Amino acid sequence: MRRRDHMPERTHRFAYDGLDRVIHERARLGLLTSLVAHPNGLRFPDLKRLCGLTDGNLNRHLRVLEAAELVEIVKSHEHSRPRTLYRITQQGRRRYLDYLLVLEQVVSDAAAAVEPDAVRKASRAHARLLRCV
Repeated sequence: MRRRDHMPERTHRFAYDGLDRVIHERARLGLLTSLVAHPNGLRFPDLKRLCGLTDGNLNRHLRVLEAAELVEIVKSHEHSRPRTLYRITQQGRRRYLDYLLVLEQVVSDAAAAVEPDAVRKASRAHARLLRCV
């Protein structure tokens, strides 16, 4: 028991199991954020520019996201030229938003440890994010 408020501390309070390892990598988090912001999809050069990745790095991370069914590759033709778009899937969007909720809890816990008033602010941000799910 904690002495301060006489409430038992929750077991594994700071385990943050919802931090999805596939998403948690910096480059993949950037890619998914880019794709969430562009629901119609983005081309390879646009993703490369937005995320600051090399061709090989971008290709590798897109393959990981595709294998996890978070991103889909959409091939088509535009003016007789092949066109490839990368889009976030429904499952990808859902997992991304779930990941953000857990990440928000991490930020809230850290803020509460430093500044008690931050918990109230974080709760309002959490409510806004839940409306997106």
